[in-house]
Amino acid sequence: VKIVESGGGLVQAGGSLRLSCAASGRLFGINDMGWYRQAPGKQRELVATITSGGTTTYADFVKGRFTISRDNAKNTVYVQMNSLKPEDTAVYYCNAVRRVFGTVTNYWGQGTQVTVSS
Repeated sequence: VKIVESGGGLVQAGGSLRLSCAASGRLFGINDMGWYRQAPGKQRELVATITSGGTTTYADFVKGRFTISRDNAKNTVYVQMNSLKPEDTAVYYCNAVRRVFGTVTNYWGQGTQVTVSS
């Protein structure tokens, strides 16, 4: 499974960015996909997840500002990030979870940098 993120960049506070994550390869058993982020000196944290059926979860700190969506036909997940804050600055990673016969495997992309200037 290959995970490739795109869409990061530099934006001013209050601005917007849209990240994309494309999954390819043997995708059997992959249902949940999502976005995590890691700021310098901090642990990686969950941003949002979405199932193949469209059920979403969000971290409290992005509720009302970020929207995760998914195109199952393209095996692509997006996150629309609005009202960005300097504290949203981080490397954003896409995650895909495979669950097969009780075995859970996580796949990660290389990350895309999001920098929000004040």
